[in-house]
Amino acid sequence: MSNRNDNDYFDLNNFDDSYDSNQYRRRQVQRRQGSYNRRPTYNSQGRRQYKRRTRNRIIIISAAVVIVAVLITLIVLMFKACGTDNKKSISTDTIEQQNKVTSTVAATTASDAPEQSNDVLSASYFETPQIDDDNSKGTQYYNIYAWNKAGYELFGGTESSAEKYATTVNGFAKKFSGVTVYDMVIPNHTEMGLPQRLKDSDAPSTSQADNIKTIYAGLDKSVTAINAYNYLSEHNKEYIYFKSDHHWTGLGAYYAYKAFADTKKLPALSLDDCTEATIEGFTGTFMKTAPNVLDTDTVHYWKFPYDVTLDITDTNGNVNTYDSPYYSAAAGGDYTYGVFLMGDNPLSVLKSSSDKAQDKKIAVVKESYGNAFAPYLTYNYKEVHVIDFRTFGKNLPQYCKENGIDEVLFLNGIMSANTQIQLDSMSTLFN
Repeated sequence: MSNRNDNDYFDLNNFDDSYDSNQYRRRQVQRRQGSYNRRPTYNSQGRRQYKRRTRNRIIIISAAVVIVAVLITLIVLMFKACGTDNKKSISTDTIEQQNKVTSTVAATTASDAPEQSNDVLSASYFETPQIDDDNSKGTQYYNIYAWNKAGYELFGGTESSAEKYATTVNGFAKKFSGVTVYDMVIPNHTEMGLPQRLKDSDAPSTSQADNIKTIYAGLDKSVTAINAYNYLSEHNKEYIYFKSDHHWTGLGAYYAYKAFADTKKLPALSLDDCTEATIEGFTGTFMKTAPNVLDTDTVHYWKFPYDVTLDITDTNGNVNTYDSPYYSAAAGGDYTYGVFLMGDNPLSVLKSSSDKAQDKKIAVVKESYGNAFAPYLTYNYKEVHVIDFRTFGKNLPQYCKENGIDEVLFLNGIMSANTQIQLDSMSTLFN
């Protein structure tokens, strides 16, 4: 409120409301004697008192009139403003434009409803992982950053490289007939374990969330994106990536499998129903780049409560059959990750006896990131065909047709998805 002007207010402090009792009695006698209509006589003192009282009455009446007038004016203006606000303060054109915007937003919201809010399976929503940070620094070894005895592969993918990958997958999808196509891109440990302050300074690495988001936004409607990022983000403080190697662990792969099952509304395998096995002393690929600064790893995998057979076709076309998707003789060392599907092979076919498995077949087009993932699909599919695009050497659409494959999942690590030579290798699947 602004400071008031004292001249605008009636000064009650100077208002004389007292009375002279003797004078009051004399007037009462005059009234009883019928002197009401006679003009009274005053001495000089009486005349001054009369004039002062008359002036005070005039001031009081004038102030009251002014106050009433101001109140009436304010009330009128207030009602006038309320009555004309919607008619004069917004033009007709503005109202029409506003209605158009409102209609557009409503239509967009309705059509994009599944992609809104915080849906962890949405292809457009990515949760920021909460990463513990002790404010220490690490050391860079070529493209590997060693921090707190763990290695992190630095990422430099761009929007352009992401768009190329999306375009490549779209081109593949158009070659399939009667086959449902999915795509899943996996972030690496740098995204989920290295603090942002280091990625912005000593360990320069671009946002993998933005890169994957660009890929998913560029996919055709015929391709369903599987967002495993959020499931990994929610569990990033668990042992989901190796410290000495560029791969994820069996547990990390499981959370991605959960994202796939939940997207398709399939019942998911529970690890509680499986038997856990471990192999100590894994020394991964980072050990050669950053020696003597990284911890060794433990490889965890889970044996299923149902039977799974594995048919492996090697580079010479020979087929060997095994009674497990895991290499039971795997030991600690450089190749411990080979426990999953016995390493990278052109073609591995898993056949399942799970009573939850649909009578369907799915093909997983992958590099080595897919090895730890594919076995979990045996809970939901009678056959899982695991195809390494780098060595498969056959026409994939034709293979799917000949083998009655219903679905194809392209599963790639973020580094592979943004490397042109890998995309060129994938192209050989359609020659």
